[in-house]
Amino acid sequence: MEAASISGGERRVLLRSPLARLPDQALRYGLTALAVLILALIVYFFIRLVGEAGPAFAKFGVFGFAFGNNWNVSAEHFGALPLLVGTLITSALALLIGVPVAVATAVYATELCPRRLRGPLTVLVELLAAVPSVVYGLWGIFFLAPKLQPAEQWLADRLSFIPFIGGGVVTIPNYFITGLVLAIMILPIVSAISREVMATVPSDQKEAALGLGATRWEMIRMAVLPYCRSGIVGGSMLGLGRAIGETIAVTILIGDAPQLGSHLFGQGYSLAASIANEFGEAQGLHRSALFAAGLVLFVLTLLVNGIARALVLRAARAGSAQADAGAGGGGGGGQRIAETVAGA
Repeated sequence: MEAASISGGERRVLLRSPLARLPDQALRYGLTALAVLILALIVYFFIRLVGEAGPAFAKFGVFGFAFGNNWNVSAEHFGALPLLVGTLITSALALLIGVPVAVATAVYATELCPRRLRGPLTVLVELLAAVPSVVYGLWGIFFLAPKLQPAEQWLADRLSFIPFIGGGVVTIPNYFITGLVLAIMILPIVSAISREVMATVPSDQKEAALGLGATRWEMIRMAVLPYCRSGIVGGSMLGLGRAIGETIAVTILIGDAPQLGSHLFGQGYSLAASIANEFGEAQGLHRSALFAAGLVLFVLTLLVNGIARALVLRAARAGSAQADAGAGGGGGGGQRIAETVAGA
């Protein structure tokens, strides 16, 4: 007796009436409409920003605005390069400092931490995401920055031969403190995603490495981290997107100097900070320039997300190719692990 047939990838039960299949169709069309609505909302934001930024782009040009090195409100001359550079510097610092700590935290929580302490450690790390950004900003400017200023000055003096890194007088606020606090803010996101991906590593891979004589660290390096590469990259890019778009903490910590900083420990500005500081009193061309700065930030965020997607897909394809090679090679994966252990 034929009870069902499969057509077009969908399971159709012949004995069910059209009315019984109505909830499935409603769910499908409803989710499709929501997905299209999200895309339409992004397009609407983009069109609205372009329209509001039109006067600024008409006067300075798109590239003239984005790469101009003069943000002078009183003279009504607006070039967003110092703001863009400040955003990129602080976000890159957050990524360089925060991602290694987040991945190390995830490795410890999944592989090395005693079982009875894993829950409290995970909760403590995730609680960092519950702290408001204004609290991070005030803590950074009033407590962290004064404590680190002598160490920053010592580092700037010793590295004076390196352009941008050393030399100059340390100010409060500055780029480095902003990047450090942003690293703390993105740590819960990157750590949570990395931890969840590491929890999916097949136990037979880890047991095979240990059985071949690998140490715990060698097992993590050979079996865990390569398997989790795409997830770690994706989590890092999400953290970078959070750092790029952060407003309140950056406004407090980076300063309000709309010019290219001469060194890492000097004041600067960012796209989000300029919008938060100046939008309340902006009029005319100034208001249009702030909308243009928001458009630059919007495009930058989309580029980061696109690059993240490409990196995740590339890492996933590389991992699938390695898995297929190992399966097709009749134990080739275990042989590679053995060769790596022998080489180590």
